[in-house]
Amino acid sequence: MTETGPAAEAAFDALGDPVRRRIMELLGEGERPAGAVAEILGAHFGISQPAVSQHLKVLREAGLVTVRAEGTRRFYGVDDDGLAAVRLWLERFADGFTGPLDALETELARGKRERRLADRPARTRRRDVA
Repeated sequence: MTETGPAAEAAFDALGDPVRRRIMELLGEGERPAGAVAEILGAHFGISQPAVSQHLKVLREAGLVTVRAEGTRRFYGVDDDGLAAVRLWLERFADGFTGPLDALETELARGKRERRLADRPARTRRRDVA
């Protein structure tokens, strides 16, 4: 079995928590101030601002989010470079779907063709048989 690299392992560990996955979804929509993230998560998960700050810290240390200071506010966003390790790890499995998906595409095309032939008027079908 191939092991994950340290960056991917830290990322998957961080993403193992539903609150942190929700934070990533929010930040995937665009950069947000920490207060806005805390407000949304407080309403959804009932967690405090300090708890949200801890989750953001874990995501930052895992390389999944960036932080930018603007005055006293902190803006968080998705770190595309940090997600590269996750993408690389997941790409190992991408080829495993190619064969079954190609077979599914063939079966769908075959079914469409059979329905199309079945829907033709009787005269047209007789010519195809002859």
